[in-house]
Amino acid sequence: MKATKKNLKIFIIAGEVSGDVLGAKIMHNMTGIEFVGIGGQNMITNGLKSLFPMSDLSVMGIFEVIGHLGTLSKRIKQTVSEILKEKPDIVLTIDSPGFVRAVINGVKKQGISKKTKFYHVVAPQVWAWREGRAKKYAKTFDKLYAFFDFEIPYFTKYGLKTVAVGHPIADGLNTYKASNNEQKIITFVPGSRISEVKKLLPLFHSVQDMLINCGYKDYRFMMPTVETTDSYIRKEIVNWKNKPEIISSDKRYDLYANTYIAVVASGTVSAELAIMHIPTIVVYKMNFLTSVLAKILVKVKWASLVNILMNKTIFPELLGQKANPKAVFDCLQELTLPSIRKKMIQELKNADKKWTKNSKNSAQMIADDILK
Repeated sequence: MKATKKNLKIFIIAGEVSGDVLGAKIMHNMTGIEFVGIGGQNMITNGLKSLFPMSDLSVMGIFEVIGHLGTLSKRIKQTVSEILKEKPDIVLTIDSPGFVRAVINGVKKQGISKKTKFYHVVAPQVWAWREGRAKKYAKTFDKLYAFFDFEIPYFTKYGLKTVAVGHPIADGLNTYKASNNEQKIITFVPGSRISEVKKLLPLFHSVQDMLINCGYKDYRFMMPTVETTDSYIRKEIVNWKNKPEIISSDKRYDLYANTYIAVVASGTVSAELAIMHIPTIVVYKMNFLTSVLAKILVKVKWASLVNILMNKTIFPELLGQKANPKAVFDCLQELTLPSIRKKMIQELKNADKKWTKNSKNSAQMIADDILK
């Protein structure tokens, strides 16, 4: 049932694909609301006229961000100006913490009605690194929607009202559980940001060629794209001897359900595949200095959420220098062994209870809470 409240204006911001998907679901669960802001194709389909292309905000990594400071600075000023002009009742931001905090701080400095509330979706992983961010969030936002119960105390101790809503990627994925036909499909997912795609495409190219040269000729190689990466990927693979089949984003879950092994960029997709019980290898290549800083600052052993939630290695992770063709190839070979596959799939099933909060989906919980 959709939540309703008349004459309410919400300025909503999503800076990447996963946020755009969740933002669209939240919008879909609310009626009688005027939405303005920034989003991608999913939110646009649900009635949002985006202030500028969401792809301008899809940058990850400390030193990668530095290279886009000019664009980001321009978009921050533009967004601040628009919020001040629109005078929304609520500013609802989804992830993209650096951008949204800069925007909100800019809005508050220039002055805005105290009636405007600032709500944020996706708690920063302060349990992994930089715990002090929780205090900064408490000063910036009026309410925080986190995914897991264990995250709540990190923020409430600073006075920030925090609500756990479950992980949104679990919503509806039960209908896409892995098929039993075990088609020999290897799916490469290079991520939703151009910066990470540029690093991972050459790796995937090399791994695919190694597999074909080593006798894996009966396998099909697939690659889903999103709106921020589609044209770049299609252009880059034109000259590949062995081209993967490109699949549009709206068909990715059907692809995942039929995937034998997935090799994916660290991020939301690894959680989706964990929920769907798909054997997966997580890879990530980053700027060398970013990699060094991550080793120093990050407090958790893993990058994949399923590994973190279960406190064990379920998905193998090849990050930084370990993300090389030989290492990925060796992991792929292991995952063709029935005993290894069976063990991984069972551990993914054991993790099912960790993903959801209750019978309501996360988007509906957020919509209801905003309007209650």
